[in-house]
Amino acid sequence: MDNDAQPLAPLLRKLISLGPVTQGEVAATEALPLTLCEYRPGYEIVRERDRPAQACILLSGMCCRFKIIGDGDRQINSFHIPGDMPDLQSLLLHQMDHGLLTLTRAKVALVPHPTLLQLVAAYPRLGLLLWRDTLIDGSIFREWMCSIGRRSARVRVAHLICELFLRYRNVGLVEDMTMPFHLTQTHIGDAQGLSVVHVNRVVKSLKRDGLISLSNRRLTIVDWESLTQIGDFDEAYLHLTPES
Repeated sequence: MDNDAQPLAPLLRKLISLGPVTQGEVAATEALPLTLCEYRPGYEIVRERDRPAQACILLSGMCCRFKIIGDGDRQINSFHIPGDMPDLQSLLLHQMDHGLLTLTRAKVALVPHPTLLQLVAAYPRLGLLLWRDTLIDGSIFREWMCSIGRRSARVRVAHLICELFLRYRNVGLVEDMTMPFHLTQTHIGDAQGLSVVHVNRVVKSLKRDGLISLSNRRLTIVDWESLTQIGDFDEAYLHLTPES
């Protein structure tokens, strides 16, 4: 699907990866009234304690959910790629308990909450697919807890790379074994509970061992089997369908 012709193409790819979608459901999704926005890196789309009246759909770029803890340090709770609706929970939880931050230049579509509620009332299966998506979010949170609590730094970083690769591939943004990679070492450290020095050491070791290569904000996985072994990676928690 062409993003210029249909701005919601990333969301439609995501929905189709979650389960069967009819032409009527596609048409209803494409007909959603949108406010299209472009944000610079480091822009807070939503702040903690906000009460949003609309949900955002990430069309391009990357963003993250995050919290600032008492001493001012940042904990990144999740990374989001095109097709994701990272503040969908605001549809039912009326106050945000975290912020949503762009990590790159990002294009976003904003959809009013009442419109989304009308869509899922008219097309209940779309509501189930969005529910499935939030359940998968929860599964990813649980896996991140295991990484931060029990895995070594090298395992954590390898695991994260494997996860992002499959998520990008799931929405058609991988070429061969190469994916977009906009994360800095600070982003990875804030997500995985590691210092920048530690992340730098791990990334260098993965490159030195011939597992990955990095160039121009693109990451290529050179040895998938070895990387998954090092990362203790089992894709079951992503709940990918056979079609995706």
